[in-house]
Amino acid sequence: MINAFCKVPLWECNGKLVRVAQGQEPADVVIRHAKLVSVTTHEVLENANIAISCGRVAYLGLDGHTADHCIGPDTQVVDATGYYAAPGFMDSHIHVESSMVGVAEYARGVVPHGTTGIFADPHEVGNVRGLAGARCMFEDARRVPLKAMMTPPSCVPAVQGVEDTGSAIFAKDIAEAMTWDNVVGLGEMMNFPGILGGEDNALGEVQETLKADKAVTGHYTIPETDRGLNAYIAAGISADHECSRPEDVIARLRMGMYVQLRFGSAWLNLPGYLPQLLASGVDTRLCTLCTDDCHPDTIVRDGHMDRVLREAVRLGCDPVTAIQMATINTAECFHLGHEMGSITPGKCADIVLLEDLRDFRAHQVFIDGQLVAQDGRALFEVEPYQWPDWMTHTMNLGLEPTAETFKTRVDLPDGTARVRVMGILPGETITHDVVREVPVRDGVLCADHDADILKICVFDRHHGAEGVHSQGFVTGFGIHGALAQTVSHDAHNLLVMGDNDEDMALAAQTLAQCGGGEVAVQDGRVLALVELPVCGLMSTERVEVVAEKVSRIEQAWKDMGCTMPSPFMTMGITSLACVPELRLTNRGYVNCLSFQMEPLLAD
Repeated sequence: MINAFCKVPLWECNGKLVRVAQGQEPADVVIRHAKLVSVTTHEVLENANIAISCGRVAYLGLDGHTADHCIGPDTQVVDATGYYAAPGFMDSHIHVESSMVGVAEYARGVVPHGTTGIFADPHEVGNVRGLAGARCMFEDARRVPLKAMMTPPSCVPAVQGVEDTGSAIFAKDIAEAMTWDNVVGLGEMMNFPGILGGEDNALGEVQETLKADKAVTGHYTIPETDRGLNAYIAAGISADHECSRPEDVIARLRMGMYVQLRFGSAWLNLPGYLPQLLASGVDTRLCTLCTDDCHPDTIVRDGHMDRVLREAVRLGCDPVTAIQMATINTAECFHLGHEMGSITPGKCADIVLLEDLRDFRAHQVFIDGQLVAQDGRALFEVEPYQWPDWMTHTMNLGLEPTAETFKTRVDLPDGTARVRVMGILPGETITHDVVREVPVRDGVLCADHDADILKICVFDRHHGAEGVHSQGFVTGFGIHGALAQTVSHDAHNLLVMGDNDEDMALAAQTLAQCGGGEVAVQDGRVLALVELPVCGLMSTERVEVVAEKVSRIEQAWKDMGCTMPSPFMTMGITSLACVPELRLTNRGYVNCLSFQMEPLLAD
């Protein structure tokens, strides 16, 4: 597979690397006296020297050998005494849109934390503006040194026939995307029922990816480790991030599947299975690390892959093993181990100098041998990206939401009614199909704040007058007021939740006016707002500015009574129709085990 992510292809510069390694030509950069984290041998090697030319490692001085012979009058010499030299960190599965900024601005946020590469699935933008939107989004990425490798979205829509999205992607589109120079695999195949049932388009997308000799990433959510999982992997799907139990992780590893161990802003799965995985003694060479979804305030406040590494070590993982999961294992997962993922001769010189192997604080970050970040600050700047109008005008509700819009009318007498409710637990992607009693007043089903049962509505925001909306109930958030967002996986329709119709209407109106985003409303007042005019998903502002706005809206959540971490992320997947058990799309309740529509009333 040709790697378009290094400064110079190896076949163009291998002759020069040979000469630099032998001291016949000077290196561009020499890093001296580093403690090398050798991910190929699971060692820390003292007093290592690294000579770089053409953006690649030309020479590795070990066992007392130095790179002095590679130094010329113009060679940049870096004294790394006291620092660990590790390969640049890579996120094996990420949706950049969850950071609420474009890829270039995202790079400013994560590169100073040692992240040099990401394997990004733009299926959020894909659901709004299709592959054209994904391609537009990654044009922004070409302006920064971060290696933004795309895995085009496989499931747009996530599940056929249960919701209305802004676009659709088919096997013929994936065949075209596999020819793009920034594409390295297929985005998460969430349509596991389609794979198991032999559905033509789902299998066709996998087939087109395999024809291109690229990796197929997965999303197998059901707690089953026998026939279904075997069939799913046999189809050619080689990686999966949707594990919630230790036995799910171990089963996949035993079947030869890469497991992308997840620790993001809301999906905090790592503590739930890593200690048991380590205790089992199972080889971790097929384990990678990923964030999946990371909010901007998480990145600015806590970091990115360095944060995941800290958590892995806190849970008992050996630091070098953890670094392997974020480097060489990830590269090999995507058929790129021959080009990146280790500090070895010929590989891309993506290197992070770390203060220690506990906090993983990056002192300096090199991408293709170029110093791009130092002491927590990016050394590159980008102007605001000029998004085309078709990417910034995506709110098309076809109606003006009012309090009347949110009344759920039923032909029932006053009293109570038994309804289906989505049950939410903090930090989990799974929702639960539960039945609760809610008040009925004047023929309207009402929220019950005291019982923590809120109304929730989803509006098609893509098709205007043709659009439809639905109503349901949810428990677990505990708020008074209303919240709305256009970040609502995966169709990214307008999602509104609250305990009263008036606040819900104001929240919906606010987002319709600003082009999308996230808003918190209480007692007729907007408490906090994050404007996301790019596809209703991303801001045009700096990541630090967006992080501050997100912090304010998370504080508003707390003030409104919610205690769960990253609640907007959790709210945003209440419409995700490919994850069990019960979800609400703009067409109504979906049973995500049978993939049938369900009525609101339980009786």
